[in-house]
Amino acid sequence: MKHLLLYLTGTIALIISLTGCIEDGFTNSPSDRPHFSVDTLALGTLFTAEGSPTYEFKVFNPYSKSLNISRIALRDDAESHFRLNVDGVAGREFTDIEVRAKDSIFVFVEVTLPDLDLDHAVDYKRHLDFTTNGVTETVVITATALDAARMKAVTIDTDRTLTAARPYIIYDSLVVAPGATLTLEPGTKLHFHDGAELRVHGSLHADGSPGDGLIEMTGDRWGNVVGRVDYEIMSGQWEGVMFTPTSRGNRMAYTSVRNTNWGVVVDSVPYDDATPSLSLHNCQLRNSKEYALLSSFSSIRAWGCELADASSGVVALQGGHAELVNCTIANYYLFSVLGGPALQLYHASPDDAIPGVDLPLLSATVDNCIIYGNGFDLSHADLNDTDVYIRRTLLKSEGTDDDHFIGCIWDKDPLYGTIREDYHFDYRLHPESPAIAAADPALMPATLTDDIDGAPRHPNPTLGAYATILPE
Repeated sequence: MKHLLLYLTGTIALIISLTGCIEDGFTNSPSDRPHFSVDTLALGTLFTAEGSPTYEFKVFNPYSKSLNISRIALRDDAESHFRLNVDGVAGREFTDIEVRAKDSIFVFVEVTLPDLDLDHAVDYKRHLDFTTNGVTETVVITATALDAARMKAVTIDTDRTLTAARPYIIYDSLVVAPGATLTLEPGTKLHFHDGAELRVHGSLHADGSPGDGLIEMTGDRWGNVVGRVDYEIMSGQWEGVMFTPTSRGNRMAYTSVRNTNWGVVVDSVPYDDATPSLSLHNCQLRNSKEYALLSSFSSIRAWGCELADASSGVVALQGGHAELVNCTIANYYLFSVLGGPALQLYHASPDDAIPGVDLPLLSATVDNCIIYGNGFDLSHADLNDTDVYIRRTLLKSEGTDDDHFIGCIWDKDPLYGTIREDYHFDYRLHPESPAIAAADPALMPATLTDDIDGAPRHPNPTLGAYATILPE
């Protein structure tokens, strides 16, 4: 009997302990309300008539009993532009949504904003209400609508100017025919769809200016690819810019070309002493699956440019002529092992001349630049027997000056603002950088008076693309 009593007592205690762990009731206290991972869900700027990425936030129940959210609904979206999915169910209004104790659910939001036929952006604000135990709380949803001009497989065969009134979405290709000139006014924005390219058989004049006047060529995707990875840092979103052998006298100033497959390619474009194949003034070419800039038997004049982040190497020069002044050549590419040094020189000496190619060897000057990042900085440690001169440039390599490396700063970290592990890529310099006030003014063109931000370079010019110094 004593043993039976002990058994029953133990069994009852076990049942009590088990049932104590199970909370199958709902709290009905008005003070018990869900918590949200955001107060405002900002969808950012979106093109009209284009479906947005999917955005999400979480709804938490911090209590020891389940919450019953009696109603979830958008208060002010009669036009049904916004789409919801709550805990795996799509709809516009939801009732009796259970969030179990110490658990959470996801809410997903998408939107397609209507064409507005306006040259300015329009802000949208919607209120997503959650009613729990008689109390309503709200998550605000914001978006900015921007109308865009759409160009599908367009060939420009007479001179044409694109303005900054609206951004352009390029599908398939934008082609400049031989003899035609495409002019981009300050502030023009070209957004290229997957697989699209800009191919220049004629001439491109991209004449930007600092600040709002920056010309941009990038992809047409918004938001995050996954987690904290923004489309802004994803290469391969569109093909790139190609200048072909019939092209002439191209120039780009205060222009940003980003997120390409093959970057900017200049292929056998004629030039003379006065007119290079492509002139780049205070430009940004960054984030390419291949090269940021590839010049083959052409002439490149790059002054004050950021050339950065490319899988195969940042800049490749094959024959022809190049003049790089106050450029930052940096490589912290994220998505693959680097395929080669940041600055690569080909067809530069008799020993590395391309067999069977009877074209002049590369001649180049690299002045007041910074060449630093992951991987090697230069493809050539020895420039003897070349017409390549690197002067007053900060290099990652250990080395000493000679007849081709003149007044260089060796093996010094320029202290970029880039934090690769945080997906933050900023090639402006910290105040302690050895590149600050280290440039030789005698090597700078008189017209290189400011940087891409509009910051003045003088009286004590800094190496690299940026005169702008990051705050301490």
